[in-house]
Amino acid sequence: MVYSARAAVATSHPLASVTAIDMLRRGGNAVDAAIAAIAVQCVVEPHQTGIGGDCFALYMPKGAAAPIGLSGAGRAPEAADPAWFAAHGIPELALDSPHAVTVPGAVAGWCRLLADHGRLSLATVLEPAIRCARDGYVVQPVVGLDWSMEAPILAGHPMAASVFLPDGRPIPSGAVHRQPLLAATLEILAREGHDGFYAGPVAADMVECLRAHGGLHSLEDFAAARADYVSAISTRYKGYDILELPPSGQGLAALMMLNVLDGMDLSDPAIGEADRIHILAELAKLAYHHRDHLFGDPDFAATPVRELLSPDWAAFARGRIDMSRAAAPIVWPEVIQRDTVYACVVDEDGNAISFINSLFHSFGSRIMAPRTGVLFHNRGAQFSLVSGHPNAIAGGKRPLHTLIPGMVMKDGACVAPFGVMGGPYQAAGHAELLSNILDLGTDVQQALDAPRSFAYRGVLNVERQPDAGLIEALRARGHDARWSPTMIGGGQIIWRDPVSGVLAAASDPRKDGCALGL
Repeated sequence: MVYSARAAVATSHPLASVTAIDMLRRGGNAVDAAIAAIAVQCVVEPHQTGIGGDCFALYMPKGAAAPIGLSGAGRAPEAADPAWFAAHGIPELALDSPHAVTVPGAVAGWCRLLADHGRLSLATVLEPAIRCARDGYVVQPVVGLDWSMEAPILAGHPMAASVFLPDGRPIPSGAVHRQPLLAATLEILAREGHDGFYAGPVAADMVECLRAHGGLHSLEDFAAARADYVSAISTRYKGYDILELPPSGQGLAALMMLNVLDGMDLSDPAIGEADRIHILAELAKLAYHHRDHLFGDPDFAATPVRELLSPDWAAFARGRIDMSRAAAPIVWPEVIQRDTVYACVVDEDGNAISFINSLFHSFGSRIMAPRTGVLFHNRGAQFSLVSGHPNAIAGGKRPLHTLIPGMVMKDGACVAPFGVMGGPYQAAGHAELLSNILDLGTDVQQALDAPRSFAYRGVLNVERQPDAGLIEALRARGHDARWSPTMIGGGQIIWRDPVSGVLAAASDPRKDGCALGL
């Protein structure tokens, strides 16, 4: 954990953390620092994020009445609809399909947030990322490990493989990697802003590439790209206000879990580790079951946010938890009709931002535009092809998103910007992280360090712990429990002491990054 009296940053990559500090030293604010850090991560963590992905943010200017929510979620091409896919015999949106690629929203989000709330120019903010892409960067240990594990999925995609598997091999940890095509594209973006990406030669290259792979995208789809400001949703947990972005993100699921936990005492020493994992697993199954049935783009579907944040839903969910056995999730009858990088910054003026950017799965769709080096995400794989489903694909629609920046507030002031990586785990991870801090009394670094568990799609994965009998105890309650084959997620958080104003910043040891302070 890093303490600072002035400003602090926390990211999942050391170059990104240093970049954020440098932007603050150059007179930038939290917005400038976060976008500069994320842009660097789009180069140096290419499997996790990129300018061909999406972004979301919660920004709390010092003294503001409420945080500013930003949705940089990309939209499906106008030509997309379930009937087209049915007529063409496409039963699902494969992860490496062009149909899983929505128009990338990250750049639109960066440009809008920076223009409205930043202090520095886009050229200044993108300078470190351009330098990394042009001159090279050293591959860090966790990035190198992930890269080697994901190499087989790149092998069948010639353009992406030429960049990320030169000579047929992944770039190892400690080696220098360059992306000159991406550097040139970032330079165009730095000069021309939003239109340099969504119009002109860069957009033409992206559209031609996607259409060559069978996509439905058009230049008009890219020209219409925009980021939207949205109002945060919140709940009260252990005396703090926890804020998330509304659907189409899954932040609502995190708040649903916290509402249930708020009526329980997980600090009770009688609750053992198996009990705690069981409770979190049962809640995750319920919350995610509702997510998968009810969440969607609010421009197309009315997610019952108020009902799902009500005391009645919390009471229903709490009543479904049997401490002796695992239960199958159901949708509450009252509503039955109805891979990622993260950065947080608190600057010297007290402005705070929670920012997340992603390609979704590792190396996204693996489809790369040949002249611009833009690697596309595959967030559209989250769409349903079932007509009438709240998350059914449609032209101009945003898919269900796992990306969720979080923020803790108290008495109208920001206490902590925070975020957790790990795809679907993020909502459960928010609840688990905050419970560690507010129920178990850990400091923020200990809260990130703690072993994690996640129940999803019928399997309960548990990070290894000294208690060898833990898995057997969970299986005895009916869970398909197993030691997790990989580390679960990642995360960063900056917590402000309400009395002294001192910042405590922490970065997850599961990643290469670090927290830094001024």
